[in-house]
Amino acid sequence: MPRKTTKERIMEAALQLFEENGFHAVTVDKIVKQSNTSKGGFYHNFKSKDELLYMIHDSFITYVIDKATEAHDSYNTPAEQLYETIRSFVKMFEMYRAHVTVFYQESLYLAPDYFNSIKKKRDRYKDLMFKVVKEGKKKKEFRSELPVPITSMAIFGMINWTYKWYKTEGEYSIQEIADIYADLIMQAVLTEEARNKQDYQRFFLSSNVKS
Repeated sequence: MPRKTTKERIMEAALQLFEENGFHAVTVDKIVKQSNTSKGGFYHNFKSKDELLYMIHDSFITYVIDKATEAHDSYNTPAEQLYETIRSFVKMFEMYRAHVTVFYQESLYLAPDYFNSIKKKRDRYKDLMFKVVKEGKKKKEFRSELPVPITSMAIFGMINWTYKWYKTEGEYSIQEIADIYADLIMQAVLTEEARNKQDYQRFFLSSNVKS
């Protein structure tokens, strides 16, 4: 396994400290000690503790945007795009659960410029979801009676809470959880005709999934 860079060690230490103690209770000195680096190493990689908090937030938001964009570019139908977006969103929690936890605990402490930058990215991700749901309704793959904003925000709300309970050592793998979420959501939004399409049967769980 490649040796971790100073920047990676600092971010990992900060994640642990912010999650356990809160942003304001953690000093640069504590981060430096926990990461076994130096103040020079810290300020070589980050302008400030504020920038470090911003980069923690930015890393997972950038990831989900990239994955959603990839789904839109790689698949032709709204149903396929939504399915892949859901699964990538869920699987993000395996890599970035601590980042998401810190985000929800500490986002109010972001400096205004950093907060606005994160908000723009979150709005961009929201717009991508709204777009695919709207397109799915237009192409009659998604149920016409489901409002775009409520459907989109329900998907976000359902998946976002995963950070609270997901454990890497839990009974279900992140892949299995992603498949379960995808089944729940696709069953809910697809029209009957779309649900019966042969190509879309991969969206749904098989009968041998553990209970």
